[in-house]
Amino acid sequence: MTTAMILTVSDTRDLATDKSGQYLEATLKAHGVTVSDRQVVIDDIVDIQSQFLQFEQQSPDLIITNGGTGIAQRDVTIPALTPLLSTIVEGFGEAFRQISFNEVGTHALASRALAGFNQRNQLVYCLPGSTNACQTAMKELILPEFEHLVFERHK
Repeated sequence: MTTAMILTVSDTRDLATDKSGQYLEATLKAHGVTVSDRQVVIDDIVDIQSQFLQFEQQSPDLIITNGGTGIAQRDVTIPALTPLLSTIVEGFGEAFRQISFNEVGTHALASRALAGFNQRNQLVYCLPGSTNACQTAMKELILPEFEHLVFERHK
């Protein structure tokens, strides 16, 4: 059975108001994935890395973050987590931006959404904070492919 943890990065949300995190959790569970934890942290590199590393220690198959992937000065998820990823799955970010471009136009260019594997070979997705963006990523890219990516990494 696949296990996942969800980390929302936001200065304004908490667990009760985190619609994107709630969506991710419900969708994963509906597809047979056990979500063992979901947390919210502020847009701070140390807080993001600290919670991420705590998740990593619990050995989930997937860690999905949402929020902080844009280009605003407060968007620090990508600089926080990129150093913790040993392999980037470039195609995910490229495909996500292409699909997003078709949905929202040139605003998609500001997305730094990415996927990769950490040193423990856990699959990590860093998604934008908008629920619509999370829906797009889950339906179009993550659900159809995550099992294959995990399988390939563990061969």
